[in-house]
Amino acid sequence: MKVYDFLGNEVANLINEEKPVGSYAVDFDASKLSSGIYFYRLQVYPAEGGVVKFVETRKMILTK
Repeated sequence: MKVYDFLGNEVANLINEEKPVGSYAVDFDASKLSSGIYFYRLQVYPAEGGVVKFVETRKMILTK
């Protein structure tokens, strides 16, 4: 899972590892980021490798 600023620059890489099926929570330290609009993207690959199986991008608003 990666976080991008409004211009599409990657500002954080929160998860970059294989996880078993389930629900997860991720702590995100945004203390170095300015208030504004950001996007997070989750990409899911099959365990055996290959092409992306699922991609979801969502908007979030950071206020300080």
